[in-house]
Amino acid sequence: MNRIDKKFHQLKKEGKQAFIAFITAGYPDLATTAKLIPELERKGVDIIELGVPFSDPMADGPVIQASSEYALKKGTNLVKILDLVKRLRKKTALPICLMTYYNPVFCLGDRHFVDKAIASGVDGVIIPDFPPEEAAKFIRYANRKGLADICFLAPTSSDSRIRKISRIGRGFIYYVSLTGVTGGRKALAADLEKNLAKIKKLTAKPVCVGFGISTPAQVRSLRGICDGVIIGSAIVKKIGENIGSRDLVKKVAEFVGKLNA
Repeated sequence: MNRIDKKFHQLKKEGKQAFIAFITAGYPDLATTAKLIPELERKGVDIIELGVPFSDPMADGPVIQASSEYALKKGTNLVKILDLVKRLRKKTALPICLMTYYNPVFCLGDRHFVDKAIASGVDGVIIPDFPPEEAAKFIRYANRKGLADICFLAPTSSDSRIRKISRIGRGFIYYVSLTGVTGGRKALAADLEKNLAKIKKLTAKPVCVGFGISTPAQVRSLRGICDGVIIGSAIVKKIGENIGSRDLVKKVAEFVGKLNA
């Protein structure tokens, strides 16, 4: 078991739900990202989803797109992010997943990326534009090396698709709660609980919900019906609101602590 598997095993024993926090690496700079991750761990974050900034995202809403553009202008890239994770491993055993698009992986080379990610201490990878039908060789190699390839399900996923993703994916299943891009919503999808119940009947893998979750009330409403919640845009927005503040790390960590209260 890698760190992700161990975390879900621990949480299941404790009867708890995973809180997964997304932040864009290098936003506002890599030094701040390095300080923020241990603070988020202290505030109860169970898994970090570390976004690799990319110029042409397909799943990210305006908040995360803007943070990626900012980080890219600062020179953030995949190699620097992997080096950051390697340094962080001296301080934390928190599971870390990279959320990236395929182009940076392709440029590095599939196997080289997997090997370097494992050597750096990355536990999982999420690649929205690299579906299993195209990523079969990558997934086999990643799984063999111990890097969890985390796959998506959506409200439109059929029963056969759910079974396929359950068979292929590792770590957890990322359930996209709505048909749209990332970003906070005033209300969660009306069919969310029904769709999660269907998925849970067809898989024993942990199922975590992302897209649209942005408030403590929404987090609480999902307890007991899924294995984890993923919040990104609300946290990235809070980072953006505090750029230039000496207390950025403290304020963002406190915000995340309240989300998971």
